[in-house]
Amino acid sequence: MKKILVTGSNGLLGQKLIELLVQQSDIQPIATARGANRLPFTEGYQYHSMDITDPAQVAEVIEKTRPDAIVHGAAMTNVDQCEIEKENCWAQNVKAVGYLIAACQKHDIFLCHVSTDFIFDGTAGPYTEEAAANPLSFYGWSKLAAEHLVQHAKIRWSIARTVLVYGIAYDMSRSNIILWVKKSLEEGKNIKVVTDQWRTPTLAEDLAMGCYLIANQEATGVFNISGKDFLTPYEMAIKTAEYFGLDKTGIAQADSTTFTQPAQRPARTGFVLDKAQKVLGYNPRSFEEGIALLARQIG
Repeated sequence: MKKILVTGSNGLLGQKLIELLVQQSDIQPIATARGANRLPFTEGYQYHSMDITDPAQVAEVIEKTRPDAIVHGAAMTNVDQCEIEKENCWAQNVKAVGYLIAACQKHDIFLCHVSTDFIFDGTAGPYTEEAAANPLSFYGWSKLAAEHLVQHAKIRWSIARTVLVYGIAYDMSRSNIILWVKKSLEEGKNIKVVTDQWRTPTLAEDLAMGCYLIANQEATGVFNISGKDFLTPYEMAIKTAEYFGLDKTGIAQADSTTFTQPAQRPARTGFVLDKAQKVLGYNPRSFEEGIALLARQIG
């Protein structure tokens, strides 16, 4: 039995990952998050409350559970909040990674660290794993600093970079572009959606699968784990309206200058997935298949 510990198990990725690991007969999942367990099921895994910004707690939980691998999904991901609350962001996104690395080194644990396309400036997407990073936001800098810590650590490591993760979490009101477009159009609202940003949007279930493949195989190095369709948010909105048979005339094109946000976003990211497909056997769903899965989940 291989023990895989997940940080941030109350979050969107964490929930999907525990759900996936519980289904694997040869995996013993360990869920960890700050505070109480918010997963809607309690069978098939153990739960430990663990605040990643508390080094003593991190050391204690990992000492107690002794996992073979850790998937580190917990992070402060609100890009604008990171820009405003820099210290908080650094504590969660950088210092915490140092505490996990120390525990991995002590107990010889494989670490899969989840990172982001926001380490790039968006001038040359879609990116391969070897592309040069140049973050535009404090969030991007914090995630790049964490990558450097992992890459220079004396442990077995991998980095799973991802892009614009969407999906449905159990108890969280957290929306995503599909739910937002659907709800707005059903309520007869007009919405503005940007046409000058490109992404490869990632279904949370696919990201969970990518992290599982990495952790299970203990595949080392950097892997791009995202969706395969290269789309603008406007195109995502149109596809959503088409899937649900909603009136597309309510969707207006806009450019990013229409919106004022504290943090700058990269224009053109997205990922080339050749390495993950070849090395891991990673095969993400199309954006349309992602919409269909969400539609089934919301019933």
